[in-house]
Parts: sequence; C-alpha cells; structure tokens
Amino acid sequence: MTSTIDPVPPFADGTGLHMNRTSAWNHFEAVTRPALAVAPPSYLADIRASLLHNGIPVAVRRHDTASIFNSLVGVSVMQGISDRSAATFTAKNGLVSFWDIQSALNSSPTCPRSKSYWHYSQCSYRKGNLTPSASQTSFQRCSEPRHLDRCTVPDHPTRKGALIVAAYSLYLFLRDVCGGDFIGWLDDRLAGADPGLHDPDRAVTMGTAVLEALTEVQGIGSKVWSMALADLLLAGDPKRERWVTTGAGMVVVDSLLHNFLHRTGVLRRFAADHAYGSRCYAKGGCSDLLRGLATRVDARQFNPDFPAHFPRFIQFGVWRLCSTSELSHCNGLRINDRDRCRNTTCPAFRDCDRVALYDQS
Repeated sequence: MTSTIDPVPPFADGTGLHMNRTSAWNHFEAVTRPALAVAPPSYLADIRASLLHNGIPVAVRRHDTASIFNSLVGVSVMQGISDRSAATFTAKNGLVSFWDIQSALNSSPTCPRSKSYWHYSQCSYRKGNLTPSASQTSFQRCSEPRHLDRCTVPDHPTRKGALIVAAYSLYLFLRDVCGGDFIGWLDDRLAGADPGLHDPDRAVTMGTAVLEALTEVQGIGSKVWSMALADLLLAGDPKRERWVTTGAGMVVVDSLLHNFLHRTGVLRRFAADHAYGSRCYAKGGCSDLLRGLATRVDARQFNPDFPAHFPRFIQFGVWRLCSTSELSHCNGLRINDRDRCRNTTCPAFRDCDRVALYDQS
C-alpha cells in the first residue's frame, strides 16, 4: 500500500491529531492493509446498483422528495435492533410512507404539535407496554394527552413509538424546512458550506453542515444520518461533485471499528485511548484517525474509479474484516477480550499489537 504523504506532517485538516508520528501511521497502514486488499473493488458500483434498483437516481433527477423520504425511513428503522429483526418486522408490517403521513396530516388532526415541524418538537409519543387485557390508550403517552385519542401518530405500524415520531418529524422537516425539495436543499446546504476545492477540511465541513441541520429531526442521530446519506451522496448522482466528495468523507464508527483500533494498538500508539461512545467522534478520536489514514492511502489503487481520498471505503474495509456477517476476524465472538488475541488466521495478526480489550483486573 503506497502512502500518498511522506513523511507524515502534523495534521492541517482540523482533526486535532497534531502528531508527527510516522511509526504510528505506518503501523496503522500495516494492520489495515489486509482488510483493504480484500475489500471488494466493486464497493462503489454495488452502491450504485442498489440505489438504481430502488429508483433513487431517478428520484434525485426529478427532485422526488417522497421517494427519498421512503428510502431514509427504511434506514432509520434499523436503529437499536439487528438488521435481520428489523427486516422481519418490515416484511410483516411494512414501513410508513411519505403519502401515509401526508394523508394523516391532511385529515386535520387536532393536536397543535402537528401544525409544523417546529410545533412538532418534543412530541414525546411512546407506545408503552401493552398487556392483553389493557386498552392501548391507557399505556400510551405523549406531550399532548388530551389529543391522543384522535392522534394519527399511533395509527401506523412500528416497533416503537420513537420511530414513528422520527418519521413524522422527518416528513415535516422536508415539507417545512426544505420547502418540499430535499434535493434542492442538499445542493444549497453543501454549496453554502463549501470552503473551496483546496481546503483539506472540505468534505468534513460540508458534511457537518448537512448533519447539523438533519440531527435536529427527532429520533435520528448523526450515526444513522451518516449511514443513510453516505450512499445517497456517493452514488445518487455522480455528476454532483459536492455530493460525491461529502459522501466519500462520511465515517460511521461502530463498536467493531472502535474495538479494532483498540486491539490492534492504533489507539494506544496515538495516545488516543478512550471508551466507545461520543469520544470516537471527538478530536483525535476514531473518526479522525480513519480520515487521517485516508490522507495517506490513495484509494484509486484498489479501483481507478474510486475517489483518491475515500475515508468511507477505508471504514467499510475495516468493518468488513470484523463483522460476523462478513470476514468475521476481529470481534468478540472470535476473541477472548480478557486476553491478547490468538486468532492466527486473521490476516492482520502478524502486525497487530493484540491489546486486550478488557483489563484482567
């Protein structure tokens, strides 16, 4: 794997990793090289094929907000549950659609929070825990209980109330904040945040501008938004350069990625040890490290059609090495985390520091 930057300078991209640690970066490259080498070069083509199958490129060209909403809702329901369980529920009950919510709101619900996106803030509807002999209303709760009997929110099938609240909040955001044109809103938001082609922070700056606004939607956090938007921006319209740049730079850190960086010694070598959580996205955390590695690795060596700077691909390659549904090497099912890893079949084993995830004491 050829580094695009040599020697390694202190960061000038706002990540907060002001370290001139050539050996640490070389180690990071060494332990990720096997994952990237076997990551499918069709990664970007596969995303494009999936979006094409679901009609997303056409929706982008037509500024079809309803279709984009339906796609985003499909990602949001994956929160807090395995993909398989979420898919099972969806197959049985379906997903609330743009038109379902539009029809419900056109029925003139009495709840004052249904008037607009801003009124809807703090809806707080929850399904509650039902028993066979109890009435549904007796266990549901919301911030406007006098209107609950005539509220349309509980009428939609959902695993939990927070998900339907999120769907309504998203619908109202698209209607009221985006003026019904999410594609146009994305274009304007990215253009307004674009610091220029030569700014090393460009992808992060534009991505942050979009995520800061979207995370105001109730019940959908930055991690889910990054998952949902990365593919849309990467492959929804390859001619939209700002979209591709922003999508390529979006990094999602889950526990698999964090634990990989811990076990391999990457966090320790950068003096960046921390528990999995919000610090993964803080300055000098996991996301910054992954983006820092992307400044050293020209992704075009894996596929000439890739963007040169492709943090998203690096994240995917490492995740794939760890995931039990993929290569399943670096995870808690394969490793006794109270001891150093002994998984000699892992392609990164030779270079890995094999740091125990949990202290023996």
